Amino acid sequence: MEVSNFLFLFAFLPVAAGAYFLLPARFRQARNALLVALSVIFYAAGGLRLIPVLCTAFLINYLGGLAAGRPGRGGKWGCTAAIAANLLLLSVYKYAGVITGAVHALGGSLPVPAGLLPAGISFYTFQGISYLVDIRRGTANPQKNPMKLALYLFFFPHLAAGPIIRYREMEEEIDGRKESVELFAAGARRFCFGLGKKVLLADTFGKIAGKAFTGAAPLSAGLAWVGALAYTLEIFFDFSGYSDMALGLGNVFGFHLPENFDRPYLSRSVKEFWRRWHMSLSRWFRDYIYIPLGGNRAGTGRYIFSIMAVWLLTGLWHGARWSFVLWGCWYGLLLLGERFLWGRWLEKLPGFCRWAVTMLAVIVGWMFFRAGTPREAVSVIGNLFGVGCGPEDGRTAYLLLEYWPEWAAGLLACVPLKELLVRRIKPGTRSLTASLAALAVLALCYMALMDGSFDPFLYAQF
Repeated sequence: MEVSNFLFLFAFLPVAAGAYFLLPARFRQARNALLVALSVIFYAAGGLRLIPVLCTAFLINYLGGLAAGRPGRGGKWGCTAAIAANLLLLSVYKYAGVITGAVHALGGSLPVPAGLLPAGISFYTFQGISYLVDIRRGTANPQKNPMKLALYLFFFPHLAAGPIIRYREMEEEIDGRKESVELFAAGARRFCFGLGKKVLLADTFGKIAGKAFTGAAPLSAGLAWVGALAYTLEIFFDFSGYSDMALGLGNVFGFHLPENFDRPYLSRSVKEFWRRWHMSLSRWFRDYIYIPLGGNRAGTGRYIFSIMAVWLLTGLWHGARWSFVLWGCWYGLLLLGERFLWGRWLEKLPGFCRWAVTMLAVIVGWMFFRAGTPREAVSVIGNLFGVGCGPEDGRTAYLLLEYWPEWAAGLLACVPLKELLVRRIKPGTRSLTASLAALAVLALCYMALMDGSFDPFLYAQF
């Protein structure tokens, strides 16, 4: 089930919130059980065949957590076995097609797996692994109550596309959260604005990118840039919109989920960009891969190895395609370049120049990310820089002029416009103004959805 379609917005969510708040707050365990049941229903809407996957993931992490909490080698091997089981489950559904294809290419024979990729499997797999490792490290305690662990792993607002939550970030609020009218209202407003990012901006920029990149190759330089910029805005508003919706729904039910974006397109270095983009994933790789590999504490060689290993795995986390692998390597090489080659030179440039260089690197990286094959990515990147371009045919001007309101809104939404507006609004009227703006966005989204302009979330496939 998508959190931005009619079924969710006007059936599932009202019923879920109504049932939740009909239960008195003192019945905390009943409210938790209801949220788990709602999460299972939410997931089952994508297909009943996915429920065994969810149950298997739960059993792996519940039993693995109990085993990891034991002292000595028993706990160590229990943790290791559970992590391996998590990765095996992820591999079966996400990478089995690539593995069987490779076997067939070598002349072997394996059955081709059938079925769809469970939405968000990478997200709840990584949550499970972080839970197991934190238990083994002594920074979290095994959760013996299966309902509480299921709520942590599968809380429906962030189930499909994150953010990736550490157990200790949610543990206290499973029993001790405080729902309130103010938090509910703030969450509802954030949900509406996140919905607007998705339906009004991301879906429109997705159409622009599709129109730019669909057609006879090669592209003109202008059309390539229009498509690249549109996709750059699409993926930001798609994913940050989902994150806003998840955090807003978390507030509605009394939870404070971790932020996942901090205006990444204002970054002045690639390192800063990854501190601002998909922050929960960056922190996960830092704490569970980069630092255990040695990071920057074990010499230059180990640092280079750690960076490239992290970014190779980051690319593979997004999918089993060579274009994702190249995307990960692209960022690994950029970060190494900033560290050893051009970082000091870049710091001497004016802020605008540093931002422009960073955004150029990010836009080129998104072309690897979007492309189905490395050859397609290289072709489009070449078109951006005037290599192998076709003639201009009028589509560039059309896509800029026809969608100029969305271009303007998208660019404004990437800057701290909210903070500037808040400073100019009197404190006593800020909530009312924000609520009216959220209702206006919701109305526009309703009209857009009535027009049939909904597209699935990009990151739900990961």
